[in-house]
Amino acid sequence: MHMPDLSGTGVALVTPFQQKTVDYGALERIIEYVIEGGVDYIVSLGTTGEAITLSSKECREVFDFTLRQVNGRKPVVAGLFGGNFTEMLAEKIRNYNLDGFAAIMSSSPAYSKPPQEGIYQHYMAIAEVSPVPVIIYNVPSRTGSNVKPETVLRLAESSDKFIGVKEASGDLVQAMQILKRRPEHFLVLSGDDALTLPMIAAGGHGAISVIANAFPKHFSFLVRKALQGDFARAAQAE
Repeated sequence: MHMPDLSGTGVALVTPFQQKTVDYGALERIIEYVIEGGVDYIVSLGTTGEAITLSSKECREVFDFTLRQVNGRKPVVAGLFGGNFTEMLAEKIRNYNLDGFAAIMSSSPAYSKPPQEGIYQHYMAIAEVSPVPVIIYNVPSRTGSNVKPETVLRLAESSDKFIGVKEASGDLVQAMQILKRRPEHFLVLSGDDALTLPMIAAGGHGAISVIANAFPKHFSFLVRKALQGDFARAAQAE
C-alpha cells in the first residue's frame, strides 16, 4: 500500500451552499484558492465540509467534483463517518469507490460514548476493510468521547493502515503523550488551529486546518516555518 506524506498543512474544505444545493462554482473557487495559497493536501467532507448533513448522493458528488478539480495537484483525503453503527460504516467503506483518494479520515462513534476497547474495535474494523490508509479523528467535543493516547498508540501499533491522528481534543498534554511514544510512520496533526504552533514545537507534523479555507497562505507559512524550526517567523503569521 502506498503511504502518502500528509504532514504539513491540510485544509478541511468547507462545502458552500446556494439556497439548498451545493454551490459547485464556489467550491471550485475555494479549491483553487487554497491550492494557490500553498496547502499541502485537501480533506474533503470533514466536519467543516458538512459530512454528516449531506445525503449520500451529495457526498459522492462532492467527492467526485473535488477529485476532478484538484486533478492530482494535491493529495485528497476523504472524510467518512458512520455515527454509532460500526458494521454499517465498515460495509460502506468496503464498497465505496476510493480511487484517487490518498487516505480516509474518520471520527470515533458519536453519542453512545463507547469505552476505549469499543473505540479500538471500531477503528480496527475500519482498517480491515479500507483499501487506503486511515487518519484517526479525535474530536471529543462532537463525539462525546475522547480517544485516549493509549488507544491511539495501540491502534498505531496494531495496523500500518493507521498513518496519523487528527488530534482535536484541545489537550496539548495528550498530544505530547502520543508524540512521545508514536511509531515512526505515525503522524500527529493538530485539529485545533490555535494549538498548531505549540503542537509542532512539541514534535507534531502539521495540521488539518479550518482557518486555512480563508487564510491558506498565512497558515501554510506558519506550519512550514514551524516544521523548519523557525518559530520566530512562524509566530509572525498568527
